[in-house]
Formats: sequence, C-alpha cells, structure tokens
Amino acid sequence: MKYQTLGNTGLLVSRLCLGTMTFSGGSGVYQHIGSVDQAGADELVKASIDAGINFFDTADVYSGGESESTLGQSFRNLGIPRKDYVLATKVYSRMGPGRNDVGASRGHIMDAVDASLKRLQTDHIDLYQVHATDTLTPAEETLRALDDLIRQGKVRYIGVSNWQAWRIATALGISARLNLARFNTLQAYYSIAGRDLERELGPLLEEEKMGLLVWSPLAGGLLSGKFSRDNQSPEGSRRTGFDFPIVDKERAWNVIDVMRPIAEAHGCSPARIALAWLLSKPVVTSVLVGAKRLSQLQDNIAAVDITLSEEEIRQLDAVSELPPEYPGWMLATQGADRLGPVDLWGGKMASAS
Repeated sequence: MKYQTLGNTGLLVSRLCLGTMTFSGGSGVYQHIGSVDQAGADELVKASIDAGINFFDTADVYSGGESESTLGQSFRNLGIPRKDYVLATKVYSRMGPGRNDVGASRGHIMDAVDASLKRLQTDHIDLYQVHATDTLTPAEETLRALDDLIRQGKVRYIGVSNWQAWRIATALGISARLNLARFNTLQAYYSIAGRDLERELGPLLEEEKMGLLVWSPLAGGLLSGKFSRDNQSPEGSRRTGFDFPIVDKERAWNVIDVMRPIAEAHGCSPARIALAWLLSKPVVTSVLVGAKRLSQLQDNIAAVDITLSEEEIRQLDAVSELPPEYPGWMLATQGADRLGPVDLWGGKMASAS
C-alpha cells in the first residue's frame, strides 16, 4: 500500500480508503447499495487492515446511522488500536423528524457529532466532513462550530463534500480572516467516465493544497467490467436498480472500449484500470472503494500495484476528455501568446515549436 498526506497536513492516509456505505443496508436508496452484516463488515475491515489500508470513511446518514455503528463495532471486534486507523465521517443529512435535525447549523453539528462518536465507539473523529451545501446557514457559523470541535478534541481535521469551487474558496477566506480551522479535504465524485471536477475544483484543490477524496471511482459500478455497450443493464448490478451518478453514457461506452484491451494487457479487470487511472492523477489523495464481497475488495486493492504506461494514460485521457467549455477554451486562446497553451487545470504548458 502507498500513502499520502491528507491535504496540507502531516497525517498520512492510504491511497485507498474503505468506504462503508454498503454496511448494514436498510431502506430507501441504501437497499440498492448493499446490506453487509456485522460478520461481513468485520471481514472487509480486516482485509483492508491486512492490505495496509488505514483510512475508513462513513457518514451518519448511511443506513440511518447503522453504517457508523457497524464500522465502530468492527474495530472493537477486531481489536484494532485507535491510533492505527484514520476515521472519517460526515454531518449534514437528516437524522430525525425535527426541523433542525438536518443541515450545517451549529446546533445540528453539535448534536450530530456526539451521536456519531457514540455510534463509532470512539472519543474523536479524525476527519469530520460537511456532507452537502446548507444554503440557510452562514458559512461562518459552520466554520466556528467545526473550529470549536477541534479545540474540544472531538475532531482533528475538517473537510467538505460535494461543494462548488466558489463556495470552498469563500470558506477558506473566512477561515483565514477569522483564524479558524480550514477545510483540509474535499470528497467528490471523480472518475474516468466523469471528469467534470477538473474544470474548477481540481485547480482550486491544487492551489490551496487541499486533499481530494474520490467517491464512486467506478461511476456506480459502470466501470466495473459488468457493463458494456452491448450489455447496459447486467442482472444483479447496483447501477441497474439505482442509475447514479449521472454519466454521459456514450462517452462511458467509448472509455470502456479503450479500457478493455488495456486491462487484458495487464491481466486484470477494467475496474483496476479505472482505479489506476485515478491514482495516477496528482490531485487525488485517496480513492474510496466500497465492497459487498471480499473478492470485490481484493480486486480493487490490487489496483495500487498497476502502473499505467504513458501511452496507456494518453489513450485513456484522450477517450475521456471533456468537451471544451467557456471560459476554459478562451483561456487557452488568449493565453497562448503570453504563457503558451493552457490546459484544463489552468496551468502553463510548453509551447509546441
């Protein structure tokens, strides 16, 4: 296993993180995602630890809190010392019927963190993430509450998930102005079939030295190897019953067509190639891998041992390239004379001559 610092911190986390949305199952959307029981969770957590994974991610909303409870019990069942794993969870989503049982207000955050600590059977959360955008709560209120949790020792680092670039930049400015703890990470959707993050979020993360934690790296199973242009609804696939995240399917089929021969050359599954492509991107800190079965997890873990050649990366980049979008194409046009061509990340590229 390889490790990387969590954003601009000294905390080392594994390049793969075990995502636990599949733990416990439940009703609603979670019945489509997985129903791993306690014994199955223990098996997955142990296999992760044995493979060198030290990073585990959950959220209070997953299966109504049962994912947190199952994960916390797994650590206890396996006797894993608290110092040997990095624990991440999230706050925002509705956790009760009351008007204030949702959001990123000070009140909900303070209630939610204590409930998560109890379910996880721990006295601190390593990475506490705001799961979504709360348009009602001022950013300063959220940041002051999170800063207090760090000062109290309940939380060590903070992050966000699914925020826009401008909103993250605003929050970082508030933290700097008020001397509050700053967001260290963004957890976001990114895959070779969905590269929208590269337009605005990627450059921001690199500039601000924030870590990127990738969710749904296989695009909800679309890149697992089960799907193809000729088999768009394989039986038993999660995505067949829950078509998420949103993906340009035609571009995805083109990507899969290119991935398959590369996977055959490496003697592995297309899923490993999709993960290896993500791990080759400097902006990526850790990739969340979720599993319902041990075999799935083992296949994903093996992706860290794959090194794609420059030509393979070129092919994958080319087939998955985003269409031009303003102002990106204008930056490239106007910047050519002064800086040389500008890539999607907003950086300088060598001029062709």
